[in-house]
Order: sequence, then structure tokens, then C-alpha cells
Amino acid sequence: MKIYRISPLLFFLPAFFLWANIVKASDDADVRNTVQQVFQQLKSKDYNSLYEVLPAASRSRITRERFTSALRAAQNVYTLERMDVGTVKVAGDLAVVDTVLYGRVVMPVQTEGKIVVQQYLVREEGKWRVATGDRGTVERFLKANPAFRRSFAIRQPRIYVKRDGKWVEFSPPGRR
Repeated sequence: MKIYRISPLLFFLPAFFLWANIVKASDDADVRNTVQQVFQQLKSKDYNSLYEVLPAASRSRITRERFTSALRAAQNVYTLERMDVGTVKVAGDLAVVDTVLYGRVVMPVQTEGKIVVQQYLVREEGKWRVATGDRGTVERFLKANPAFRRSFAIRQPRIYVKRDGKWVEFSPPGRR
């Protein structure tokens, strides 16, 4: 009778791949949850809490008062209604999420609007921080991870308004 030895590696490999997939799914879910939480805070005008979701580099450049004041000033221009979260890409401590934010433009004219934007997040101290508006932080992370930049095209935000029932891209005067 022949006895076959089974390598312990055969038991650990499937477990390792399962663990890697669970970690990736967990990262994706954490990033998605952070983006949705931030949207809800924006929608409910909880600007004070939003300051805590900024990366440390952003918080060092802008005071909480200035940050919340800028967001309060913008609330008279539009109201947020809903958000669609698309593709999530995580590489180490950097994540990019495709999102579409829908709302109403209230000034200078009233109309439906949407913003197609990538949300950039960085992981600091085990928490995802939203760095979308902080180009400097995002650029530093992208320079440190060129493979991430190549595998996920970085796109500028696009703004659309509804005109005659159709979405039309909006370009502020002087940016065409």
C-alpha cells in the first residue's frame, strides 16, 4: 500500500487566498461606507464632523472654522439628493471611487444637476480619510504608487445640468 504525503502548503494556500479576498472585500466595503457616510454628512450639513474625515495634511492647512464656513457658503448654491457609488479601486493606503452626485442647483437658476467625480481616499491610522479636494495629498500618494496611477485612469470632475430633459455638460465661463 502506497502512502501519499500531503504537503501542509496545500491546506494553507486556499486559506491564504480566501483571506486575501476577504481583506480586499473588507477594504472595498470600508471605502464604500466612508464615501456614503461623507455624502450623508454633506447632505445633512454636518460640516463639523466632515472636518474629522479630512487627511491630517488637509487639516493642517485649513482650520475647522474656515472649512465649515466654506461649506456653509456653498449650501446656498445647490442641494444634494442622492449618490451612486461605482467602481472602487484600493491599492495599499490609497483608494479611488467613481461616484455620481445628484442634486438641485438653486443659484443662479434652478435646475437638476449632477457631478461625476472620483473620490480619493487615503488610509491614516487605520481609517479612510477623504482627500478628494486636496490635490497635493492625492498627487503625493499617486507619485508613490505609479502602478496604481497606470491601472486606474484619473479623471477630472464633470458637471452636468438638465436642459430640455437631457444632461448637458456645464463649463463655467472662461473654462471652455
